Amino acid sequence: MTAPRTPKPARKKPQPTPAAPKEKASLHPRNRHQGRYDFPALIKSTPELAKFVIINPYGKESIDFASPDAVRVFNRALLKAFYGIAHWDIPADFLCPPVPGRADYVHFLADLLAEGNDGTIPRGASVKVLDVGVGANCIYPLIGHSDYRWHFTGSDINATALGAARAIIQANGLTKAIQVRPQANPKHILTGLLAADERFELTMCNPPFHASIEEATRGSSRKWRALGKADPKRKLPVLNFGGQAAELWCEGGEARFVTQLVSESAQVAQQVLWFSTLVSKASNLPAVQAALNKAGALQSRVVEMGQGQKQSRFVAWTFLTQEQHQAWRRARWSQAPAH
Repeated sequence: MTAPRTPKPARKKPQPTPAAPKEKASLHPRNRHQGRYDFPALIKSTPELAKFVIINPYGKESIDFASPDAVRVFNRALLKAFYGIAHWDIPADFLCPPVPGRADYVHFLADLLAEGNDGTIPRGASVKVLDVGVGANCIYPLIGHSDYRWHFTGSDINATALGAARAIIQANGLTKAIQVRPQANPKHILTGLLAADERFELTMCNPPFHASIEEATRGSSRKWRALGKADPKRKLPVLNFGGQAAELWCEGGEARFVTQLVSESAQVAQQVLWFSTLVSKASNLPAVQAALNKAGALQSRVVEMGQGQKQSRFVAWTFLTQEQHQAWRRARWSQAPAH
């Protein structure tokens, strides 16, 4: 009788390198951050970036996005290489936002202004933009002034954030183009912020989107776990990319903040051409639309933005008629100085 054959152990098939996800495929056409980054060039201009460069699971050069220090230095390198910002830093534990996504918001707002200007983006110092919650990073003013030469005013309730933003502005010789000011009452957003004779083409805002510190911590923990999958042995920090309380959460979360912003915008309805704010949660859009209807906005837009795997959007609204828009353009943009 023939002895039964011992089955050969199944050979493990070699695991292919996972296909890299499409990066930044949906960025705005004018966004400077298309395609993969040239890390040798970035390191040449910002040598300290070299120690943070890793090879990701797709075999490509990247940085460790789970490291706040790496993200901060990466942002510094991007701002220097793409926008000519020679000096940029923020205090520890302040929000360090991704530059490409922030640039998209600026570019889509430029398109919004172009719609009312025969397709031409208004540029130069005559375009005034209010950044509500400018933060320590001052990202929107830096990008908007570099790309369009707009002039910015940034507001914040945090004195340390304003001090850091001022330091960035002064170090880069931008004091004539970018100013910051405090919102003295932390319970208000726009109320009491604008002088009676001030006019802004745009407001922009990245609102806190959590309703409590516990919710913010859970959200950060989820992000850490996702970032840590490539290296489970790595010890990850507690919070993701820093962020002060007012940057990450407020009572009632994003929906309450944005509806309050809409309500307060009606108080300065004739001083701003287009108000806008990011809305991270699509489920908050009905509440925002209801607030816009209640406030009496004459037009509103929801502009979708896609950055790779992430979907984002902003809502823009105005209280001015078409005739008032045209009069605004004739009065302010027709004789705009370039700088």
